[in-house]
Amino acid sequence: MTRAEKDLAAHLTDVISFNAVDILAYFERRVGTNDAADLVAESMLTAWRRAADVPEDATEARMWLFGVARNVLANADRAERRRWRLADRLRLMLHPENTVPASDAGADVRDAVARLDPELAELIRLVHWDRLTLAEAAQVTGIPASTARSRYQKAKEDLRTQLSVTNP
Repeated sequence: MTRAEKDLAAHLTDVISFNAVDILAYFERRVGTNDAADLVAESMLTAWRRAADVPEDATEARMWLFGVARNVLANADRAERRRWRLADRLRLMLHPENTVPASDAGADVRDAVARLDPELAELIRLVHWDRLTLAEAAQVTGIPASTARSRYQKAKEDLRTQLSVTNP
C-alpha cells in the first residue's frame, strides 16, 4: 500500500468513525433498528469502494457520507418494492381465482400492529392473520385462555387508538 493509499484509508476511517453513530440514527429513523445496521454496513462498503471521492473537508465529507447513505436507502426501498411486486405476481399465479389485494394494502394496520407491545401484537397476528381462535392463540403463546382474552381486548383497544391517531 502506497503512502497516498494509507492517507486515503486513514482519512476515510476518520470520517466513518466520526459519523457512524449519526448514520446509524439516520437509518433507524427511516427503517427501524432491525434493518438499520445492514444499511450502515452497505453504506460503509460503498464509501470504501469510493474512497477516492471523499472530500478532504470534514463537513463536506460528512455530507458526502450522508449522500451515500441516502442512495443506499433509495436502493433498499426500490428492492423492497420489487419484492412486493414479485410477491403480488406470485400470489396471482398461485391463486388466479382470488382477487388478491396489493401488497401495500393495509400498511397502516401492519405499522400499527408493529407498534404494539410485542405480546399484544403477536395475539393480534395469530388471531387475525393466522386465523387461530383465541384459545388456540393462547396455547401457541403458552398463556392461559383468560389471560389471552384480556390481552386481546387490550391489544384491540391499543390498535384502535394507534389507527385513530394515524388516520384521524
